[in-house]
Amino acid sequence: MKTRSAVLHTQPGRYEVTEVDLDGPREGELLVKMAAVGLCHTDDHDVPPGSAPPLRLPLAGGHEGAGVVVGVGPHTPGWAEGDHVVLSFVAVCGRCRMCSTGRQNLCDLGARLFTGARIEDPTSFRMSYRGRPVGQAYGLAALSEHTVVDARSAVKIDPDLPLDKAALVACGVPTGWGSVTKMSDAQSGDVVIVMGVGGIGINSVQAARAIGARAVIAVDPVEFKRETAKQLGATHTAETMAEATELARSMTNGQGADAAVVAVGVVTGDHIAEAVASIRKAGTVVLTGTGSMRQAGGIPINNTMFTVFQKRLQGALFGGCNPRWDVPNLLAQYVAGTLKLDELITRTYSLEQVAEGFDDMKAGRNIRGVVLFD
Repeated sequence: MKTRSAVLHTQPGRYEVTEVDLDGPREGELLVKMAAVGLCHTDDHDVPPGSAPPLRLPLAGGHEGAGVVVGVGPHTPGWAEGDHVVLSFVAVCGRCRMCSTGRQNLCDLGARLFTGARIEDPTSFRMSYRGRPVGQAYGLAALSEHTVVDARSAVKIDPDLPLDKAALVACGVPTGWGSVTKMSDAQSGDVVIVMGVGGIGINSVQAARAIGARAVIAVDPVEFKRETAKQLGATHTAETMAEATELARSMTNGQGADAAVVAVGVVTGDHIAEAVASIRKAGTVVLTGTGSMRQAGGIPINNTMFTVFQKRLQGALFGGCNPRWDVPNLLAQYVAGTLKLDELITRTYSLEQVAEGFDDMKAGRNIRGVVLFD
């Protein structure tokens, strides 16, 4: 079939709406009619050269999405047309060591998702343009009217849930939420700093509030984001980490925050060093945001002080969440009113406005922009 997709044809470049050819679903695959896709900074990392692993171009973008299954490949049990799904940018095999020990976000299949091809065959592509293979970002290409995905990259959800809100739990919400609840060791009564309160960090703010942190300090140079953070659980806001660090120390007899989450859009070593300086002895910095894959220069921290103060720098993919459990669980919290999703969507776009949506994201005008399909 033909479908329209947001495609990156060159690096550097901009996503362009392009009509591509899409194969039907094979065994173990689903044809999904997309309903909504969140615009995440990770997709923009594909645009400048050197920021992401070498890409096969053209590349169909998008990974934070939800839709409806309209086709099921042969011998694909457990799935039916009409199923509502949230896409998972980390495919889950359920059998590898990571999956078997409760770390589905680190499933071994993740190593194959940068190929843009089918998981089992790196030479086989589901999309093409003028006879040329088109890679699917993370095996998904969510920014498409229709896409075909591996069933291991989809999570079935309650069909009564609004798909525009459900799309947010494909990436931004669990990544930010789990960075606090699963990766930071933060507890009730702690002081938590969240550095960057866009589509990821705002959910770290929500999580810190939910666990009962006595102070949640949201750090962002954009006033609109700081104000939104106050509405979603921040007790204090700051424009800079220097200001946030002093705030944390003033609350802790000079010790510093118990935990800090780094969720800025493009992370540098200086960001990480600021976060490390903000925490107390035995505190934890959770590194959630990403930067260039070829970033040089290291992290300017005093390694002796890092050691003797027994601080911890913890990487976090998908907030340490397990897609099969945490996606429906977070949606259940949304239904119960303990997790805010509606308030995260600043503006909606059509597929034709994708490039504009990414511009708004980089300019700090959105908490989350969402592309809606008819």
